[in-house]
Amino acid sequence: MNRTRFLLRTAAIYGLIGAFIGSHMAGAGSYIYRSVHAHILVVGWLSLFAFSVYYKLFPIPKQSKLAFLHVWTAFLGSIGLTAGMWFYYVQPFPEADLFNMIFFIIGGTILLISFILFAIMTFVHGKYIQE
Repeated sequence: MNRTRFLLRTAAIYGLIGAFIGSHMAGAGSYIYRSVHAHILVVGWLSLFAFSVYYKLFPIPKQSKLAFLHVWTAFLGSIGLTAGMWFYYVQPFPEADLFNMIFFIIGGTILLISFILFAIMTFVHGKYIQE
């Protein structure tokens, strides 16, 4: 798996979704998706793009388990947080309040783990960072 390409393409999809939601809100005159839109762009588009740039600039060994865990928790956490946020705030399934909240919390927790792994990785693989 090419981490850079995977994260960059995923970021592009998030950028497209975020722009579409922003366009929809502007056209509809309703800001119900404001939080979801912002998090899709920040967590999905910006963060995943920044991670892809990191992997391009600082070539971490392909066999790094830490990088593997980071990429997958970033991917799954960004989906979990943004979809969970949509479930929680928009309430497409109003009878499933507990599910909506748990999905949101688990997605956010996985994303938090991803950011912790990224911080650890910058220290563990610091020898690959040129000064």
